[in-house]
Amino acid sequence: METTIYHNPKCGTSRNALEFIRERNITPIVIEYLKTPLNKAELKALIGKLGVPAKEVVRWKEKEAVAQAGIGESDSEAALIAAMAAHPILLNRPIVITPKGAKLCRPSETVKELL
Repeated sequence: METTIYHNPKCGTSRNALEFIRERNITPIVIEYLKTPLNKAELKALIGKLGVPAKEVVRWKEKEAVAQAGIGESDSEAALIAAMAAHPILLNRPIVITPKGAKLCRPSETVKELL
């Protein structure tokens, strides 16, 4: 089963989701989006796969990055996507894609729905 995880190894939730995937003997494509940031088009496509508004994948807890980006929850999709492209830490994680769908897997156990 082709599985992709947008992963931050410093994030416990992301590490747990990756572990759930590997426990099922699945070798996922791991995209460390802080090392290889997504551009606006890639972010737009990823958010489209999730089927949610961009504001639902912004990591609002990153107060400093939110302030630097100058964004708020009422900003346009384009503004939020541009902010995530400029400040990759703002992309919430882990995002997992399998043939069953795409999902922001918080809490990490929700990844099981896609496996």
